[in-house]
Parts: sequence; C-alpha cells; structure tokens
Amino acid sequence: MAERAALEELVRLQGERVRGLKQQKASAEQVRPRRQGRGQSKAEEDRAGVVCTEIEEEVAKLLKLKAQLGPDEGKQKFVLKTPKGTRDYSPRQMAVREKVFEVIISCFKRHGAEVIDTPVFELKETLTGKYGEDSKLIYDLKDQGGELLSLRYDLTVPFARYLAMNKLTNIKRYHIAKVYRRDNPAMTRGRYREFYQCDFDIAGQFDPMIPDAECLKIMCEILSSLQIGDFLVKVNDRRILDGMFAICGVPDSKFRTICSSVDKLDKVSWEEVKNEMVGEKGLAPEVADHIGDYVQQHGGVSLVKQLLQDPKLSQNKQALEGLGDLKLLFEYLTLFGIADKISFDLSLARGLDYYTGVIYEAVLLQSPAQAGEEPLGVGSVAAGGRYDGLVGMFDPKGRKVPCVGLSIGVERIFSIVEQRLEALEEKVRTTETQVLVASAQKKLLEERLKLVSELWDAGIKAELLYKKNPKLLNQLQYCEETGIPLVAIIGEQELKDGVIKLRSVASREEVDIRREDLVEEIKRRTNQPICIC
Repeated sequence: MAERAALEELVRLQGERVRGLKQQKASAEQVRPRRQGRGQSKAEEDRAGVVCTEIEEEVAKLLKLKAQLGPDEGKQKFVLKTPKGTRDYSPRQMAVREKVFEVIISCFKRHGAEVIDTPVFELKETLTGKYGEDSKLIYDLKDQGGELLSLRYDLTVPFARYLAMNKLTNIKRYHIAKVYRRDNPAMTRGRYREFYQCDFDIAGQFDPMIPDAECLKIMCEILSSLQIGDFLVKVNDRRILDGMFAICGVPDSKFRTICSSVDKLDKVSWEEVKNEMVGEKGLAPEVADHIGDYVQQHGGVSLVKQLLQDPKLSQNKQALEGLGDLKLLFEYLTLFGIADKISFDLSLARGLDYYTGVIYEAVLLQSPAQAGEEPLGVGSVAAGGRYDGLVGMFDPKGRKVPCVGLSIGVERIFSIVEQRLEALEEKVRTTETQVLVASAQKKLLEERLKLVSELWDAGIKAELLYKKNPKLLNQLQYCEETGIPLVAIIGEQELKDGVIKLRSVASREEVDIRREDLVEEIKRRTNQPICIC
C-alpha cells in the first residue's frame, strides 16, 4: 500500500509538470500573434521547439509511471445516469409538480375525499390476472425471504386489496403515489417506467350513476383548473362492448383480447386494428367488419338513444343495461354543466380486465388544421371507470364492494406545463421565501441572526446570506434572482430608532416599520399566492 501511495504521488507530481509545460506553451502562443507584424526571431522559434520536445518527453514519463501504477482494482467506475424510463427532477421542475399536485389535491378534498397509502410492492398473487395483456409489464422482485413480490402497477388493485383486508364497504378516498411499469418509455411524451398516479375512488353501494357522474365532474374540474388546453372526455361501458362483441359473433373466449385491440383505435387506424384482430387473433373478417360498423361511431346522448333502438344491440341484456345507465349518466352530467365536454365513443375499451361498467378517458385536443375539421386528440391525461367485482376477488367470502374512480395522468400534465413555461420563458420560483434579512453596514451579523430567528418563530419564511459582512447590492441581487419579494434591512440608524427598513424588491420602495409590527406587515404584503400554472 505504501509503495502504491508513493507511486500515486509521483504520478500526481508528473501530471502537474506536464500541465505546467502545456500552460507555458499556450501562453507563448497567445503572445505570438501580436508579434507577427514584426516577424519571429530564430531564438523564439528554437525556444518553442525545445518546449514541444520537453512536453513530449514529460508526457512519456507520465505514461510510464501510470503503466507501473496499473489499474486500481479498488476504484469502481460508475455510469452516471438514471435507469431507463426514470428521471431526476430539478428544483424548477419540482415547483411545477407541487403546484399541479396542489390543484389536484384541493379538488379531491373539495369533494370530501380521505387520503390513504399502501406499500410500493404487493404480493405477486395480488397483482396477477388483473391487467389483461398488460400483466407482462409488471415488475417482479427477487424472492426476499419466502414471499414473491411485485412493484405495484397501479393504485386501484392495492386499493381493492385494502378494502377487502380491512372489511370496508364504504369510503371515498384519494391516493397519490408512484407506480411502476416495464414499458417502452417515451419520456418526451410523459411516458415513464416510474411515475406518479393521482387516484380518486368512491366505494360503496349507491344509486346508479351518481358517483360516476361526480368522478367525471372532478376530472373536468381538475383539467379546467390546470389550464392545459381544450379537452374531451370519452365515455363508454364495458357491458355495451361485451354486448356488441356478442351480437357481432366474437367467441366468449376472445372478448378480452379483442377488447384490447379495439382500445388501440385512438393510436392507430381501423385497418391496422382489423388486421390485428384477423391476422394475429384469428377473428373472422366479417365479424371484424361488423365490429367496425359500431366502434367508429361517437356522439352524445343522441347516439345513446339511437343505439337503444338498434334492432340487434337492444336485444342484448348487457348492452341494454349499459345504454340505460349511460342515458341516466348524461342527465346528471347536464345538471353538473359538463355534458358539452363528454363524448360517447364506442371505440373506448380501456384494456384493464377489472372494469365492469362505465369507462372514461380524457384527451387533450389540438386545434384543427383547417376550419370545419374536428379537433384531434393529442394524448390521454386522465382515465377511469367502474369496477364492481375487483374487491370480491380478494374477499374470502367473495363479497362485492361496488367501486368507481379516476386517475389523473400527472406525468403527461407535468410535461405539458413544463413545455409551456419554457416556450413562454416564464420564471418559476423554486422557494417560498417571503423576506430576506439583510444588513446595510458591516458587523451586523448578530442582529441579522436575531431578526431572522424572530421571523422563523413567527412562522415567516425567511433567509439570510451566509456571510458575516455581505454587500447590500449582493443581497438585493440574490432577491431578484430567486424571486424573494421583500427585504428587511437592518442598519445602525434603524437599530437606534427601533425600526426595520422593509424594501419591496419589485418597486424598490422602502418604508420604516416598527420592529414589533414587522411580522404582520410581511404577512399582509405576501398574502397573495404565487401562481405558475
């Protein structure tokens, strides 16, 4: 070890020697252009040549020493990157996230929701068989002491497990937490392997469609409050889909897999979906064509009424129940004032196996390229539906607890808000500091520390610079850079008079405030919330 340490010291010294010679050469070359007008002497040329030769010799010595040193087995080389499909968040990005969460949580609380939390991993058997074809995206963990575990895929299945385990039959809850999917990430579009979900669910036996209508109302309230652009909420019902598949001639065993194909219609053309149904899933072409006649229809309550008169669909009990509930749902949505944001879309399928009734998905719309064209959907930002049988799958006696809920796609929303702020070059505050405690003269550190402590104890968000004698200009510049709105300035005269000079950073106006009144004055001036959305 001692020999290696000595060798490492020689390498360090030789490295400094090489860097010094290279710096000497660079300095000489910077001076040389100024002399070009009067030519370069023979002595200068010789000196430059000697320096180059000397550098080559010293570099050779350095390489020889490094070769003697050999690889350091004790040092591990790290690849500095986040895992695929994940990201870090800067203070600026976190400020945006917190503001978005604030809007979402305040809406959930306004509607009377309680909050719960569940483990980030569950028993593998808890998650197995709940997500249809998406089950392959579940992250399985290595066996840790006899339990087979998986990272949670969503917050809905853990919620159902929580209800069954605690024998709860009635709750309105929200849950905001990270979930994990072994998906192909598309990070520019807000699609990750680790991401947040914001869920709101109503569990309990209630009259039809009242909780469902409130979930859609919440979805519209949140998306409107976030001001991320025009949106449309597509609704459908799994009973209508299953009834439609039955009358079109889809075998019972293929319902879920064909449902998964239909769910891709918002991303690919009908022809591609049909080719998948026929070529990959073995559906007869005429059956696929019959499905196509239905799933390409969308509209409002008028389409619901039209399908209630459909000679085939109206004869199917499941479809008839679903259409009847959707008709009632549209009545409640009209009373809530959001019917114009809702579209009955027969192509909406939601591939998850646990949905049993109404399903919905909110998409952002981009403006049409030409007048008269329909707005185009540019991505899902929220989704949900009714799942009346999921809790019963966990209950030992199979007791069902009807549930309906929604999930806000916050990662997609974060991406949209971030892009908009960058396009507008808007400055985002990353702290909530209300006031900086500053001094106008030297030797006032003790007074600054006393004042900032008084402000902290009074609940004021305050800072001071970590220097004994900071310049006043530097303190004011710090406020401008970080967005701190007020400066409390202490000077010798202010101490004699028992006042603090309170300065507005924006207007540069200064007023003397009695020290005992300072807290109330700061609270009064900073009462306005700062909005970045």
